[in-house]
Amino acid sequence: MEFKRNIIITGGAGFIGSHVVRLFVNKYADYRIINLDKLTYAGNLANLKDIEDAPNYVFVKADICDFDTIMKLMADYHVDGIIHLAAESHVDRSIKDPFTFARTNVMGTLSLLQAAKLYWESLPEKYEGKRFYHISTDEVYGALELTHPEGVKSEISAHEVYGDEFFKETTKYNPHSPYSASKASSDHFVRAFHDTYGMPTVVTNCSNNYGPYQFPEKLIPLFINNIRHRKPLPVYGKGENVRDWLYVVDHARAIDVIFHEGKIADTYNIGGFNEWKNIDIIKVIIKTVDRLLGNPEGHSLELITYVTDRMGHDLRYAIDSTKLKNELGWEPSLQFEEGIEKTVRWYLDNQEWMDNVTSGDYQKYYENMYSGR
Repeated sequence: MEFKRNIIITGGAGFIGSHVVRLFVNKYADYRIINLDKLTYAGNLANLKDIEDAPNYVFVKADICDFDTIMKLMADYHVDGIIHLAAESHVDRSIKDPFTFARTNVMGTLSLLQAAKLYWESLPEKYEGKRFYHISTDEVYGALELTHPEGVKSEISAHEVYGDEFFKETTKYNPHSPYSASKASSDHFVRAFHDTYGMPTVVTNCSNNYGPYQFPEKLIPLFINNIRHRKPLPVYGKGENVRDWLYVVDHARAIDVIFHEGKIADTYNIGGFNEWKNIDIIKVIIKTVDRLLGNPEGHSLELITYVTDRMGHDLRYAIDSTKLKNELGWEPSLQFEEGIEKTVRWYLDNQEWMDNVTSGDYQKYYENMYSGR
């Protein structure tokens, strides 16, 4: 079959990546989607069982740092687009092991950029019709002040905002963790490849995602699972750090729009206009899980356990997505209350998936599959 486009999506077996792969496979039957994933602890092909046999879907197990393999994939599949999501993304892990984050997030991105450059420049049409789309994070911007500790009603939504400033596309980079520093570096490399070689790139910076298939080291799935098993709910400091939350399916929709319609060499912020203090979102999770499990209201509040704050813990992140809305017409489709209800129900209804992930059994399965055992 001749495909209109051939697109590599890196990290496609991960949380956000699996939603992007599913969207593109189902929406664009004339696109061949190559899911490139190393299948580290955060990559799980069970996230894509529903589309694994689709005629326009290909899975390739590979490391983005393996330059020779990436070069071969580019030529074998005549790749004309890359959507780059593969990354180490957990701040606590980056504090303990910054080298792994630098290798994957910086050198892995550079490997992809150089492979794309060499392959595309070898073609008669060169960069025409090509695109390298790099997904980054709001954490590269640093932290915002908490000027309204109790929150005020936003003019653009029904939710509280906790400060007068927001991260804009023009905000100066000021990363504070090894994770955010590695992502900032990769962002700079992407922009440098446009400025130096003319590569058609685009970068987006998104806020915290939540939804189905998220690895349960992250706050929302971890706490849902801990409530289910009556385990402690560890809260950093006093739980007053503020984050902007975005439903993962809405993020996938934004990626689709930006990949097809975003301006070359531009940057777009993707956020939910949806700020929550950590302690407040934890209480919403507790209330929702208890209700759906049939527990008395407030039953799991006693599980909250305050722990020593994370080193360099940024106080507030808040994304301004106005540019994306005004230029490309995207905005979140779900209010947080609806999104968190859908999310909690999914994890409670998919306990086999959760148990398989938390036990590590899925990793043993892939190790045997790809080692020939």
